[in-house]
Amino acid sequence: MNRPAEDWVAGRSRTAVVDGQIEGQTTQTRGGLADMRLISTGVMAAGIAIVAIFGGSICVAGGPATRPAYLERTQSRTLGNVRVSAAALSAAEAEAVYGAPLGDKLIQPVWVEVENKDDVAYWLMFPGLDPNYFPASEAAEVMAMDQPAGKTDELDRRFTQLAFRNPVSPGQTVSGFVLTNLQEGVKLLQIDLFADRRSQSVAFLAVVPGLRTDYKRSKVFRNQLLATDGGVDYSDDAQFRAALEALPCCVTNEDGSKNGDPLNLVIVGGLDDAFPSLVRRGWSPTEQTWKGSVMRTMSSALSRERYPYAPISDLYLYGRPQDIALQKARDNIHQRNHLRLWRSPMRYHGRPVWLGQISRDIGSRLTIHSPTFTTHKIDPDVDEAALALTEDLVYSQGLRAIGFVGGVGAAPKDAPRENLTTDPYYTRGLRTVLFFDSEPTSLTAIDILPWRTGGQGFVDQATEKPPP
Repeated sequence: MNRPAEDWVAGRSRTAVVDGQIEGQTTQTRGGLADMRLISTGVMAAGIAIVAIFGGSICVAGGPATRPAYLERTQSRTLGNVRVSAAALSAAEAEAVYGAPLGDKLIQPVWVEVENKDDVAYWLMFPGLDPNYFPASEAAEVMAMDQPAGKTDELDRRFTQLAFRNPVSPGQTVSGFVLTNLQEGVKLLQIDLFADRRSQSVAFLAVVPGLRTDYKRSKVFRNQLLATDGGVDYSDDAQFRAALEALPCCVTNEDGSKNGDPLNLVIVGGLDDAFPSLVRRGWSPTEQTWKGSVMRTMSSALSRERYPYAPISDLYLYGRPQDIALQKARDNIHQRNHLRLWRSPMRYHGRPVWLGQISRDIGSRLTIHSPTFTTHKIDPDVDEAALALTEDLVYSQGLRAIGFVGGVGAAPKDAPRENLTTDPYYTRGLRTVLFFDSEPTSLTAIDILPWRTGGQGFVDQATEKPPP
């Protein structure tokens, strides 16, 4: 059933990301403590962690000053009578806890705590965190290969003690680690608890310290108010659509003197719904452009090795570069979809509105229009990239509704526009608007909002030509 977006969003309870604040997270760089803060409540502790292990539950000795940094990034959620907490460890943190360089083997511990005040026992489903997780015994064997003889038994004991131990009985609190495959920058933590004829699920988007992701430089992600904050919180569909259509057609260069790629995407949601959905579908953050990332990009380009965090160039909206960039790469950096997002001053029923530019890289070329004299060549059919993203996120379980609005302006195939590096592109001139929900949504429950006059359904709207 098609419904106005306001009909379903107004009645839902959710934790919104407001004024750029991100729930439950702080980050740190390779060099030390965090250069940005992603939670209004967590404070990074100083000092060294002293961890005592008792029967699979992890207790922290001493006061707050001795808490390990990953516990200060912990996110928690209460689900009925069950409270769940989780955090993802960096490679350095993992080595400090385990006494072995798990990151060298691309193994990443995820700390989970379950406090069960329900009347049934729950079982933490490890495949929810990673279908290809490592049992403690396997990881210990892998790490023992690089250790002196006689270390195998010691590592096995330590890895076993640190592991999360099912089940979580009524009245019990259990904490421990699940060993997953390494992800840098951010990691989606899907916590699924199973019991007799009931279950509990929650997803956290966890920051992983160490990667110099581009969003760390953004004021939005440092919990500073946007200069444009105080904008309109829309509760009327017609007004919201009009505001979206009144936006600039395109992103620009730094001084705003030249238009570039089309501003062809709108995302309504935040850290509890939209961003977990993107990470769930394999979208990765990008690194800042610095010496290390440039060298790795060059190496990846020559060797055709995967580099899912390769930096992208800055584009501008509201006088600032993107607040966050994400990408989904194929086997090499020459072929990837990349997405730039800006937090707008608009809200929709109190929820953040992100404006985006998405395109598909199909190769690389030399150009004088880039400071590095190289650039990615984009697929000129930029509408395809937006629709591909929409189709991808249909499977995320977080997409709740889809709409289309004008505002970009049509550029036909026989008269294309150019982006800032002179790549031609053509478009119907529509923006795709994606609404997300923290509650799981099946394919059959996704609403197609009847915002375009030419049709009510997805097929009609997705193929409709804009008015002349």
